[in-house]
Amino acid sequence: MSDLQGRTFVVTGANTGIGKETARGLAGRGARVVIAGRSEDRTRAAMKEIADSTGNTDLDYVPLDLGDLASVRAAAATLLASGEPLHVLINNAGLAGARGMSASGFELAFGTNHVGTFLLTELLRDRIVASGPGRIVNVASTGHFRAKGIDWDAIRQPSVTRTAFDEYCVSKLANVLHAQELGRRLEGTGVTTYSLHPGTIASDVWREVPIGLRQVMKLMMKSPAQGARTSLYCATSPDVATHTGRYYDNRREKTPSKVATPELAAELWTRSEEWVKES
Repeated sequence: MSDLQGRTFVVTGANTGIGKETARGLAGRGARVVIAGRSEDRTRAAMKEIADSTGNTDLDYVPLDLGDLASVRAAAATLLASGEPLHVLINNAGLAGARGMSASGFELAFGTNHVGTFLLTELLRDRIVASGPGRIVNVASTGHFRAKGIDWDAIRQPSVTRTAFDEYCVSKLANVLHAQELGRRLEGTGVTTYSLHPGTIASDVWREVPIGLRQVMKLMMKSPAQGARTSLYCATSPDVATHTGRYYDNRREKTPSKVATPELAAELWTRSEEWVKES
């Protein structure tokens, strides 16, 4: 199971849920895993648990708040300053069910799930290319099928729906579009990109949903370990090594929403570049 020795993986939001199980799966196969997230205490507790269960102590922590672009830049600077290769970035961190604005001035889910992820990926991608072959994996959601498109005005304003689920779905559409356009831009570099639906998982992504509703929802959900399977598949499987920009569900390629067009992906990319310049 040590086929990932010598490979460095960065996993965002991996102190709990799907991310932690993804990190555990990578560590169990000999990878070096850097966990980027907001809580150092929770992350170091997760690292100890992973080390104890896998015997792999090659784990590290980098502070990261995706809703704050200054924090994203600081995290990327820390990762790059190490001088070490970065082979795979798994953009796992996500937020659902919370309303408001991000610190950098975007609707909370969109700013956290897409804008912060876009900037982190851009800041690290040259290192990933230089370390290649590499992969960039976006954990999206089947919820992206619910989004009818992207309202460019709405994503610069506070959440308006009661549960913020519609806003979450738009942010997940953005994750799919980001992987598509990034795959096109990285053609020929040896770095491939993926977006995926992990399944409906009982994880901390739902932490802002009222507790009563959250408990009922979790009765119908899969475990985080089950949810990590498609992330690990996209990040490591030789079966998809030559594929790029595609969407996966249950470790199988699926056709994404008809709204996920190359034209919308290109427009989102252009706007995202402008947003991270001005924020």
